Amino acid sequence: MSSQKLSKRVSTALINALSAGVVPRVGLEHIAVGREREVQALLQDLEAIAGGGASFRFVVGRYGAGKSFTLQLLRNHAMEQGFVVADADLTPERRLAGSNGASLATYRELMHNLATKSRPDGGALTIILERWIAGIQTQVAQETGKKPNDDGFDGQVEAKIREVVKDVADLVNGFEFANVIIAYWSGYRTDDDSKKAAALRWLRGEFATKTEARAALGVRVIIDDETWYDYIKLFARFVADIGYKGLLIFLDEAIHLYKITTAVSRQNNYDKLLAMFNDSMQGRVGHLGTIIGGTPQLLEDPRRGLYSDPAWQRRTAKSRFVKGGVEDVSGPAIRLEPLTQEDILRLLQRLSEIHATHHDTKPRLTERELQDFLSAIASRVGAETLLTPGEVVRDFMSVLSILQQHPKMTLSQIIHSSTFQPSRSQSQNAIDESNEFAEFTV
Repeated sequence: MSSQKLSKRVSTALINALSAGVVPRVGLEHIAVGREREVQALLQDLEAIAGGGASFRFVVGRYGAGKSFTLQLLRNHAMEQGFVVADADLTPERRLAGSNGASLATYRELMHNLATKSRPDGGALTIILERWIAGIQTQVAQETGKKPNDDGFDGQVEAKIREVVKDVADLVNGFEFANVIIAYWSGYRTDDDSKKAAALRWLRGEFATKTEARAALGVRVIIDDETWYDYIKLFARFVADIGYKGLLIFLDEAIHLYKITTAVSRQNNYDKLLAMFNDSMQGRVGHLGTIIGGTPQLLEDPRRGLYSDPAWQRRTAKSRFVKGGVEDVSGPAIRLEPLTQEDILRLLQRLSEIHATHHDTKPRLTERELQDFLSAIASRVGAETLLTPGEVVRDFMSVLSILQQHPKMTLSQIIHSSTFQPSRSQSQNAIDESNEFAEFTV
């Protein structure tokens, strides 16, 4: 790997994130190994979404198996291809269904993290609207020969804007959505920053009452716990109409739905998830992709997981023909199997090269030493089949850092030290949620 292919900014982000045990936002292509079949299936979904269809996928794997990495890799691919993306981690405060703002909080987080190729770090709503308006202004100027200050210019721009929002207005709650977009254009045209800010607040779901929204924008509804997903569907249609290929939403840490203690509330969230799934599978929504990241417990636990609902079990159960190493990635649930020894060794090699490039040195570790490190990790963690990338990477980054700071040390000295104990993964420390005493604490 040459330094020309890996900028200092990207190598810094990779090293900092991986050393801290989190998934980096940039540079994932430099460390992606394995998962080719799974990633290819998800990329094929992008083609369907760009063509006006929809997709819904679970990416399932135990902690450290690479769920978040796979989601982030797809997110980056989607932005490069011209999609708008939004991601949110589900938490006890952010759900799919609930009262007191619990599901609205998920919508707000998605809108806060709205991103495009030119604004990959989130907060892209303003840029999306203003680039669209600027593009229409340019189109009107080219077609009519008029300048922005000429009489009739703004009227023609508004006519084209209304052509777009008319398509959205026919959908559920689309009329008010269209009026808010027009209000934003009005504020843009007259340099009324307060009107633009009010429109953005409405689109982000930040108005607390209908009275407040009506006073600011003249609209009679607001985005709330009951309607948030309707506006996700509206926004998907809108961004497709203004030149993007569609909208992808990523909802990770869905295990928090499984952890909801109240059975009725948990079922309400599963029902909302089912409604989202059915919308996509039955063609009731277009230009929208939904990707859910979760653990096997979320899906397969017959007591509290999705399998406790016969409708979900029927939709997501493995085919009876999937066994003996045969995989099927065409279904709604993509299960991440453990990486092979060869894949993990390739990952370690790439990490070693990235670390050396970042510090302007040559990689110190040979292939044999990489194998020795992996063997040492496996012998201390347990069976090799339980190894996940998350368990290996953080320890390896620590070893690379120690070797860089102490040039006279060797890998053998580190891994054969009596104090060398690999990090325990979340999966090893996690409570068995299916146990009847899982919710009992002292």
